[in-house]
Amino acid sequence: MPNILIYTTKICPYCVMAKRLLDKKGASYTEINVDSDPGLREEMMRKTNRRTVPQIYIGDFHVGGFDELHALEQQKKLDGLLAG
Repeated sequence: MPNILIYTTKICPYCVMAKRLLDKKGASYTEINVDSDPGLREEMMRKTNRRTVPQIYIGDFHVGGFDELHALEQQKKLDGLLAG
């Protein structure tokens, strides 16, 4: 399984839903909470060109946010990505 990275904040319902979906899939991930350090949000914005959370990477592939993650699940493509 590839490394999964998810940028989150504490009060983000979409972050909760993204983590719930990944948990349901049995995927382990590294969560980076950008609330704790302003530099982390800056890092996320440089890396993704986006300001919103969650921002999700599966391996080197930038999924985007929860909507894109959910769309991959609906298209039956998420399992393939998670399998690496």
